Amino acid sequence: MTLEPTIDRCAATLGARRAVFDAPRARMVGLEEELMLLDPRTLDLAPCAEQALAALAGDARFKPELPAAQIESVTVPRETAGAAAAQLRAARRDLAATLDGRAVAAAAGVHPFAAAIGELNSGGRYSALEEEYASIARRQLVFGLHVHVTLGGSDLAVVVHDALRSYLPELAALAANAPFYEGRDSGLASVRPRIAAMLPRQGIPPALGSWSAFERALQWGASAGCVLDARRWWWELRLHPTFGTIEVRVADTQTTVGETAAFAAVVHCLVTLLEERAGAGEPLAVAPTWRIAENSFVAARDGLDAQLADLVTGEREPVRERLERLLDELAPVAARLACEAELEHARALAAGPGGAARQRSEAARGGLDGLVAWLAGRLLA
Repeated sequence: MTLEPTIDRCAATLGARRAVFDAPRARMVGLEEELMLLDPRTLDLAPCAEQALAALAGDARFKPELPAAQIESVTVPRETAGAAAAQLRAARRDLAATLDGRAVAAAAGVHPFAAAIGELNSGGRYSALEEEYASIARRQLVFGLHVHVTLGGSDLAVVVHDALRSYLPELAALAANAPFYEGRDSGLASVRPRIAAMLPRQGIPPALGSWSAFERALQWGASAGCVLDARRWWWELRLHPTFGTIEVRVADTQTTVGETAAFAAVVHCLVTLLEERAGAGEPLAVAPTWRIAENSFVAARDGLDAQLADLVTGEREPVRERLERLLDELAPVAARLACEAELEHARALAAGPGGAARQRSEAARGGLDGLVAWLAGRLLA
């Protein structure tokens, strides 16, 4: 997300980081999606991000990431999820035109048959990560969708962050889009979080409690040498001190931009609803991390067929029913945020088979080669 940094990452102080969140700004949403680059002949991952970025000639919408077969597309902030997603649609189109058949782009949470260990980009922080995490870094061939939403103040941001943790399993189930790994069915709707979990600071984040506690966590991480800046606070949900946003990182990359827009609308509406409730003085529940993590595993395993446990009673309920109830709650917010169509698309997705089931259906028809070709063919759908 190309929000202009208000502060330099390295020079950030406690007061300066807080000031980013407390500065008056319009409520905006921004997106980042990680796309896979494929060899057009074999459809395997192609470690050609450096060449692709060179061909894009400094286009600020595209950035490198850790895997050499990955390119990240980012948006500038927009008032609606639909407007932000429209930027991704244009970026996908322009990327495909620039690649011009020398490589092919596709979108999913993991590549269905690539080897587990792959080539990484070199230089700077990428070489440092490879040195620190060795083969674990080379296994991070994963592709995610990140949604940024601006908030109205640092203290409010902490409250929303701590409450939003509880919804991460439902969001993960809605976006699960990675059932195949290393040429076989993983048995999961999304294997991506299991791969990511080999690195530290993954999955459900701890509740922060207060802004000062968040600062202490970052300071401890810096002293320990593990969180040198906010980019290493890798949880599925985080406060981003550079951009002054809450960033939801739980989703697999979605195969089509329409699916991306639908997911982004749900996140935008949910963050807005929680912020409004907190701003009105309503106490928001903060669940124990391990209970949310239990639901998170079930969501990754079963996707939209998951039965999630109530975080207080433990009683199980189909995730589709929980999503339907949540989307009903969000409908008035969607009307105010001008994303009613995207929210209705999310409702259709929640009632449908889900990304993992669609991938399994395509693989049953055409094998894994056919599945990857289908994913690539859906890039501009």
